Amino acid sequence: MKFDTPATQNPIDRMTVVGKPIERIDGQLKTTGRAKYAYEWHDDGLPYAYGYPLGAAIAKGRIRSMDVAAASRAPGVIKIVTSDSMPDLKRAKRNTAKLFGGTEINHYHQAIAVVIAETFEQARAAAHLIKVEYEEAKGAFDLEASMDGAITPKDGEPDSAAGDFAPAFEAAAVQLDQTYTTPDQSHAMMEPHASIAAWDGDALTVWTSSQMVDWWRSDLATALDMDKEKIHIMSPFIGGGFGSKLFLRADAVLAALAARAVGRPVKVALPRPFLMNNTTHRPATIQRIRIGAGQDGKITAIAHESWSGDLKGGGPEAAVQQTRLLYAGANRMTATRLAVLDLPEGNAMRAPGEAPGLMALEVAMDEMAEKLGQDPVAFRILNDTQVDPEKPEKAFSHRDLIGCMKLGAERFGWDKRSSRPGTVQDGEWLVGMGVAAAFRNNMVMASGARVKLDREGILTVETDMTDIGTGSYTIIAQTAAEMLGLPLDRVAVNLGDSRFPVSSGSGGQWGGNSATAGVYAACVKMRDAIAKALGFNADGIDFADGMVISGDRRVPLGEAVKDVPLVVEDTIEYGDISEEKQQSTFGAHFVEVGVNIATGEPRIRRMLAVCAAGRILNPMTARSQVIGAMTMGVGGALSEELAVDKKRGFFVNHDLAGYEVPVHADIPHQEVIFMDETDPMSSPMKAKGVGELGLCGVAAAINNAVYNATGIRVRNYPVTLDKLIGALPQLS
Repeated sequence: MKFDTPATQNPIDRMTVVGKPIERIDGQLKTTGRAKYAYEWHDDGLPYAYGYPLGAAIAKGRIRSMDVAAASRAPGVIKIVTSDSMPDLKRAKRNTAKLFGGTEINHYHQAIAVVIAETFEQARAAAHLIKVEYEEAKGAFDLEASMDGAITPKDGEPDSAAGDFAPAFEAAAVQLDQTYTTPDQSHAMMEPHASIAAWDGDALTVWTSSQMVDWWRSDLATALDMDKEKIHIMSPFIGGGFGSKLFLRADAVLAALAARAVGRPVKVALPRPFLMNNTTHRPATIQRIRIGAGQDGKITAIAHESWSGDLKGGGPEAAVQQTRLLYAGANRMTATRLAVLDLPEGNAMRAPGEAPGLMALEVAMDEMAEKLGQDPVAFRILNDTQVDPEKPEKAFSHRDLIGCMKLGAERFGWDKRSSRPGTVQDGEWLVGMGVAAAFRNNMVMASGARVKLDREGILTVETDMTDIGTGSYTIIAQTAAEMLGLPLDRVAVNLGDSRFPVSSGSGGQWGGNSATAGVYAACVKMRDAIAKALGFNADGIDFADGMVISGDRRVPLGEAVKDVPLVVEDTIEYGDISEEKQQSTFGAHFVEVGVNIATGEPRIRRMLAVCAAGRILNPMTARSQVIGAMTMGVGGALSEELAVDKKRGFFVNHDLAGYEVPVHADIPHQEVIFMDETDPMSSPMKAKGVGELGLCGVAAAINNAVYNATGIRVRNYPVTLDKLIGALPQLS
């Protein structure tokens, strides 16, 4: 199905199943431990062996020698596969860091060997017996020190301009020119990267934890130099990814190589330190923001420049993207610069670009509002725009930032906020409120699905779409149930298998909207097939209560099926409709914090997110996504930072003891409000993504609340107590 004109009235608009707060259909499997994650396919009698990876102990250089003699003699060891004994694997287009092979070291904890043994403990113990000699080279590990050598990235649109920024900024009555920094951050998901590989002749089966099944299948074929059709990937359940499992990682490659070497299935789970140093992370940024405005508060000039780093051949953190679209202003410029660093690969982490970009921009907006003597909410509303500020001829398909701001301010009690920082006290706590806009572009991807109808009237949906905790199983079931007029218990959903039609996968908050649109397309074809089988006119029938209805005739759905199930499949493909209007999602985050006046400890007291993201397919699972994102924002604001050893080139706090993510005690009451809206320009579902919007702006809202509580402006994240304690007001 081609989606190239705005959606009109369709069966989804009935909203009898879609749009309802339905509990996850896979929830019972997960809560009872029956959902099999990547490392847990262990009850089928296969003779599994265990692989344990060894990572490089230097950040840059080469392997001079590797002695595996002692490790090979260790109890239970079957074989050791080393990188220096094989050439570099072909690097897939989606991988910046090499995953295995050769003697060259490009980053710390690059996989250089995998020990295969009868048990996990034996493999781990033996890996520590391998002796490696290196020839170490000087590396670049400091973003600030590398700024002068940063270049304009070749791909994408790193820079943009409209009007004439420099003279407009100079002429502005009120000016802001500030620099903000965000640190390297880790995805820190619960489930580690893990894979099981098994060969049958020249055919490979991999059980893994992948957000994008077809990407992994294609890239694994490239790495192993084999036919993609001979690889079978399965990833039905994923214990969190946040972008770190978008692209093929070393666990799948090592498992495949190890299984081939020993002639039996092998399990490989990356140790927790590998998740920080061997896989990907959110790169640090240095951001300079300049805003000029008239005394009336209207922005006349705005500029956002960002520096980030990555391995050679990598890409930048696109932290300036939201500044191109969020606020009005005739004179504008953005610039992105990329430094080559020899740290582990920087790549997509939940809301790449906008998440760190808004950490800076939305603090700058608060600083500018204060300079102008304006309320921060009113200042943002004043500078709203209904068109792309860089391309005024291009309007937004739907934009309600003002509605989010106004409703959020009303529900949160914003009118009770003191405009004078450091003046509200509750016992030993200084109390403040903060706000930030939320923005994330709406992206869609082609997505396919297969639907089968049997004689009992059971509809089965098959697609290689993944569920990373987002509720994919449930919203896909809701879509199929709505389209065929079935109760939810008459719909079965199978996901995460490369034998199924290729879907959008899960990433960039495109998954829910795109994957359900693919199911919609397949169900449209199924409706036509059912009508034909029953001799109905496809234009004059309805589907409800498990029946096909035409006039006075009502036929059970299953009667359309003869000897074999009715099977159809289709793919939703998008024309250039996205070029006609700018499609984005919007929101507003409100936060109240307390800062201990004696210790400087910041604590969140309450949070509110108001989201405008098209039709919400399931308010329950969508709310779960948003409160999870808000929690992630708390970590980004107050605690999360990968500490870089700038001499040795690695992340020191590479575990969940040293890398501090929020825990239950850090999170107070969270409220989420979804605006009642649809966007026919987005898809037949008239929905948009929401899972990353819930993160965008949260950290800035917290930072702004800390300033309102204390009068201390922190421009270098995270906002830790050591940055507050020396400047706190005196206890009254």
